[in-house]
Amino acid sequence: MEGRVALILCTGLLGLGLLFGETGLDAEKIDSEVNWKIRREGSENSQIMRTLHFLTDIHGPRLTGSPNLKAAGEWAVGQMEDWGMENGGLEPWDWGHPGWQNERLSVHVLSPVKDHLTCEVVAWTPGTGGPVSGQVVLIELPEEPTEAQLANYLDGIRDQVKGKVVFVGAHRELEVTFNPASKRREDAEVRSQFDPENPAPVRRRPQRPRPSEAKEGQPKPLGRREVAKALDKFLLQAGALVKVTDAARRHGQIRAFANRTYEPDQVGPAVVMRNEDYGRISRILADGTPVELEFDIVNRVYPEGKTAYNAVAEIPGTDKRDEVVMLGAHLDSWHSATGATDNATGSAIMMEAARILKAIGVRPRRTVRVALWSGEEQGLLGSKAYVKEHFGSFEEPKPGYWKFAGYFNIDSGTGRARGASVFGPAGAAAVLRDALKPFEDLGVLGARASNSRRSGGTDSTSFNAAGLPGIGMLQDPIEYGSHTWHTNLDNYEHVVEEDLKKSAIVIAAAVYHLAMRDEMLPRFSAEEMPKPVQPPGSQR
Repeated sequence: MEGRVALILCTGLLGLGLLFGETGLDAEKIDSEVNWKIRREGSENSQIMRTLHFLTDIHGPRLTGSPNLKAAGEWAVGQMEDWGMENGGLEPWDWGHPGWQNERLSVHVLSPVKDHLTCEVVAWTPGTGGPVSGQVVLIELPEEPTEAQLANYLDGIRDQVKGKVVFVGAHRELEVTFNPASKRREDAEVRSQFDPENPAPVRRRPQRPRPSEAKEGQPKPLGRREVAKALDKFLLQAGALVKVTDAARRHGQIRAFANRTYEPDQVGPAVVMRNEDYGRISRILADGTPVELEFDIVNRVYPEGKTAYNAVAEIPGTDKRDEVVMLGAHLDSWHSATGATDNATGSAIMMEAARILKAIGVRPRRTVRVALWSGEEQGLLGSKAYVKEHFGSFEEPKPGYWKFAGYFNIDSGTGRARGASVFGPAGAAAVLRDALKPFEDLGVLGARASNSRRSGGTDSTSFNAAGLPGIGMLQDPIEYGSHTWHTNLDNYEHVVEEDLKKSAIVIAAAVYHLAMRDEMLPRFSAEEMPKPVQPPGSQR
């Protein structure tokens, strides 16, 4: 451990000017003494893994509307107040759906063999009301059906599914991966991405294919969601015992999301089964051998969960205390694991960054406010509600809109921060670039400007959509997209401690810099401000 601390503290000595002198850039004056104190506190006295332990091991999983999430928010507020922060509390917003939590799940093969199976419950579905057992039937829905074609197919299998365990879809056969995903990004690639003169294109997630267009004079094919909604309604009415879908992921990974109505009485019990078990049962069925499974699912509904909460606390400013710099991350998670890399790591980093500033005794000119969001996994709902309540938008601003100095967000797993993307003109990115420059030795290599007001992906875009400077921190991938993101593997054991420490140090310094500047971050003028974009209605 001493060697790791020495590495963080001393590798910066490769350029003494980065730590103890001016950066050589005229635009920003960097407080090298404070940066040094931030490094030392974040390296030698870090509380980040203790914070992560409480958020995951004690309070995970943290599904929106659940008692676990509320308890996690209360703990976080209490901890930040213990560190000396002020004005802490839970700010309510209307979620509108009951809370939900899984309490028990067991799945076993009763015949032709006896064994246990690995599954995760679909959120906001009902339990089985005690152990239930039934024969398995596998159905394969028609591809891109019209409404009439789907109705005809479902009517034809109504008698087959009554009282049965229904496997939906053929088993997905997955090839062995010989070239695993990279865990680190090459410095040259990152520098290219943040090159202010010639930035590399932004990498975007591939879009799901849309349903085919209807031929002239023919009914339009249904979309995936429409098919899923119709199937759930049918299975409930037809008396199916349990719906089972294939996780279709390697190495036992399972992603289980939610009944999209978020109302448990509108669907039947449902689980996602790991690919290996789904394949085993499918192959036995293909032999013509009947399979009987037993399920015992206990899910609990919490009507009071219709009110959700964002957890906030702050370090009050001095001469510019009515202006605010924010940092935050979403505290909610999915329910199949304890939500470590999505996003207890982000919450712990932001809490630690604020703790560092309190511990070294700085007095920021602007108020520094931490916000831990709920409802992110359901569509950034908590941060959207907060922005609407406190700031409004460029088109309909509230008084606080003009006093807002930037919001830092981190939400891509355990990897160290590599750079920042800020909504605003090139001058906003230049300010952040200067503030981050002293920390190149920790892996952060630049900042870039964005003019997109499209919300989606993570909570910084809730600010962007309002025309406010949301700042998203980009990170090394580690095993986020390949292993932990939204899966049953997202636990404490998959966190890289040194990366979290480095991110907290970098963000603490950048937050402090924005809190101390004479002027707030540059913003788009009225003429430059991009038009608002209608946000997508889908979840992450």
